[in-house]
Amino acid sequence: MDPLPVPRPTGRGDPITEVLELVGARCALTRGFTFTGPWSLAFPAPGRLKLHAVLEGSTWLLMDGITTPVLLEAGDVVVLAGDRRYVLASAPDLPPAEALPLLKATADPFHHTGPPDTPETVAVGGHIELEAAGRDLLLDALPPLMHMRATTAEAPAARWLLTQAFHEMRGDRPGASFVADHLARLLFVQVLRTYLREAHTFPAGWLRALADERVGPALRLMHADPARPWTLAELAAAAAMSRTSFANRFRTVAGTPPLTYLYHWRIRLARHGLRHDDRPVAALAAALGYSSESAFSNAFKRVTGLAPLHYRRTVRDGGAEPPFPSGPKPRRCSPRAP
Repeated sequence: MDPLPVPRPTGRGDPITEVLELVGARCALTRGFTFTGPWSLAFPAPGRLKLHAVLEGSTWLLMDGITTPVLLEAGDVVVLAGDRRYVLASAPDLPPAEALPLLKATADPFHHTGPPDTPETVAVGGHIELEAAGRDLLLDALPPLMHMRATTAEAPAARWLLTQAFHEMRGDRPGASFVADHLARLLFVQVLRTYLREAHTFPAGWLRALADERVGPALRLMHADPARPWTLAELAAAAAMSRTSFANRFRTVAGTPPLTYLYHWRIRLARHGLRHDDRPVAALAAALGYSSESAFSNAFKRVTGLAPLHYRRTVRDGGAEPPFPSGPKPRRCSPRAP
């Protein structure tokens, strides 16, 4: 009998795609900006991922916790973690005006600052919404600031996306908002691709582990076949390392031991399946590699605090998503343990 399909996003083992779908990443370009002359706008910590892109001219970015102002030039894109106040300005030493009262004063999708001359700087801003079920998985893996410069390999694609998004926001064509938001999602992926090359500077997490040349292959194996009862020896062999060296390195870059990461990834897939899949819990347990429904239920409850059916009813009725803790550790490494 063929094994039951794992209840997973449609990424087919690509960790970036799977995580973005698991967290339900939705991007929206909410405002265009045109500036002339000296200007400075202060934004409060938004509480969600923010995206800013410069199409023409340049902008200075000042951000709490970042000691040196960052110059953003035409074609540059930044993604901000969302937990810090920041300032966008034509010069870093200008006193800023509070941005929100100015933006709330009009529903126009474009905000202009300065004399009504030909704008010197054109930019767009937006945000990235994440479902509560996996928000921590992405946010904990990202640095406070990701800056994709116009000189990177992904810049031509990003520039095209920016230009198209700008025209969609400017125009009044049917479906413009839908198109612009999907372009923003592609733009976010380009930023992630750029930063995978610099992931050694990231906080410990799955994204840094994915980019690590030694443990990345093992992480891809776990995502490609999460129901398999992987052993530490098999994963270490994929990394061409001893078990001890592999375990230590994986913990350093991922922030958790390899088999604990695998255990938690299965539970995240289970939560995704319980939210979006109507198959019985026993079938879900079998698809994830558990030897019985009770073994799966016990493992699921240790992490979420809820039995699988209770979790399914709660989230489908609009209840709060239980937080995903950094622990606890699994009692057994293999999902087929009783």
